[in-house]
Amino acid sequence: MMLDVIIALSPVVIASIWVFRWYAVVQVGLCVLTCLATETLWQKLTKKPVSLLDGSGAVTGIILGLSLPWSAPWYVPVIGSAVAIMLGKMVFGGLGMNLFNPAMVGRAFIMLSFAGALGASAYVHPDASMAILTQATPLSVAKSSATMAGIPSIWALFMGCTNGSLGETSALAILVGGCFLCIRRTASWQLPVGVILGCAATSGLFQILGLSHLTILQHLLGGSLLFGAFFIATDPVTSPLTPKGKWLFAVGIGAIVVFLRSFSSYPAGVMFAVLLMNAIVHLINRWTIPTPVGGPLPSKS
Repeated sequence: MMLDVIIALSPVVIASIWVFRWYAVVQVGLCVLTCLATETLWQKLTKKPVSLLDGSGAVTGIILGLSLPWSAPWYVPVIGSAVAIMLGKMVFGGLGMNLFNPAMVGRAFIMLSFAGALGASAYVHPDASMAILTQATPLSVAKSSATMAGIPSIWALFMGCTNGSLGETSALAILVGGCFLCIRRTASWQLPVGVILGCAATSGLFQILGLSHLTILQHLLGGSLLFGAFFIATDPVTSPLTPKGKWLFAVGIGAIVVFLRSFSSYPAGVMFAVLLMNAIVHLINRWTIPTPVGGPLPSKS
C-alpha cells in the first residue's frame, strides 16, 4: 500500500522539481530523511523493532515536504518532520494507531511556530532568477483582492505554471497520481470525489450568495484542495471505515476548506479542515454503522 502511494506521488514530485528545481529536492529530501531518522531513533529508544521498510515514514516525509513552500529554511522541514513522526504517529503507538494525519500534525506545528517562514510572503522572491518565484500564490492574490484580477488562468492552474506549495501547483500531476491510487484501490474513490463535491457545492453556493469571488474551478485548482483530496484525506488510518462515513468525512473537508478560505485569515485551509474532520472520525464511524444483512439484531426483552 505504501509503495503504491509513493508511486502515485512520483508525478507530483517530478512536477515540483520541474517548477521549483533544486528547492523541491532539498525540501522533500530533508523531510524524508528526518522522518526516517526520527522513527528509527524512537524505536531504538523504546526498544521496539525498527519498521522503516513499511514505507509509512517515507510517505509522511514526501507529503509534508510537498506541502511546504520552496523557501522554507532547513530547520522548518526538519522540525516539522520530527514532530509529525513523534507527536503525529509514535506517541499513539505507531502505524495504524494515530488519530490525526501525521504530515498535517507536523505542518500545523510549524505553521503556528514559524508563521513568517510559511506565510504568503515566504512564497515570493522579487529578485529571483526564476520568474515563477516572483509571483504571489493564486489564493494569496484572491485573499488580498476583491476581484479576480491577477489570478492565473484555469489552464495555468491545471498545468502547474503558478507559485504555491511544492505539491499543489500542478493539478494534472495530482490527478494522474490520484487516479492511480483509486484504480489500485489503495485509496477509496469516495474520499477524493467527496472532497471535490463538497468544495464544489459550497463554493458554488458562496459564489451565488456573493460570499466568494472565486469560481468553482478556481477553488478546486488553486491551492492544495486536490492534493489534500487524493493524498491526505485518503489516509486509511485517519479516515472513516463505513461507506456513509467516508462521504460525510470527505464532503465535510471540502466544505470546511471553502469556509476557511472565505472567512478566516488563511488563504488556504486544507490542513485545518483535515485535522478537524480527523478529530471526529470515531464519531462518524459510530453514527454510520451499516445495517447487517437480514436487518438489525433483535433487542433482548
